[in-house]
Amino acid sequence: MVRGWHGWLGTFNGVALITVAALPLAALAVWALAHRRSATGTTAAWRMSLADVGIVYGTVPWVWMIMLPGDRAGNVPGRVSLVPLRDLLTILAAGPLTVTLQVIGNLLVFATLGFLAPVRFAALASVPRILALAAGCSMLVEAAQYVLRLDRVSSVDDVLLNAAGAGLAALASRRWWRAPATAPSGPPRPAPVPGR
Repeated sequence: MVRGWHGWLGTFNGVALITVAALPLAALAVWALAHRRSATGTTAAWRMSLADVGIVYGTVPWVWMIMLPGDRAGNVPGRVSLVPLRDLLTILAAGPLTVTLQVIGNLLVFATLGFLAPVRFAALASVPRILALAAGCSMLVEAAQYVLRLDRVSSVDDVLLNAAGAGLAALASRRWWRAPATAPSGPPRPAPVPGR
């Protein structure tokens, strides 16, 4: 039984299959949230609901995958790589397939968050803010990998690639960003007349 569950929950293929199987539930969650928000008179109920569910649905599986333990998890101490671009250069030397999987995979981890967060939250409608958010989330994941001794390398290059992916995705969604709230403007006031 444990092996059966591990096949679903503890492998990349299992996580991918669960993600695909959960798509109808995600669609149902969008519909339920939008219906509830529409009933209360919330403006842009569908947009908000799609962004809320999309951020979770598009980010959790990636984080789940990178938190899967390696073969020697718990038996080896955590490893850290704090020299920027060192791991990336090692990946580039490993060959095109490794480059594709590692680099594109790291770019996609927080891409959905980067794409949808500025659509959902006006306060995040800025590429520097999305970069900071994604870098912060990535640092938390890398720290968790180290502390939990998952037989993974906690690398600054992963943080850089995760943040870059979120930033590129944010740029791709720029036309749908929520406009920051501004003070309502009424008719212009007449200029004061001198001497009155």
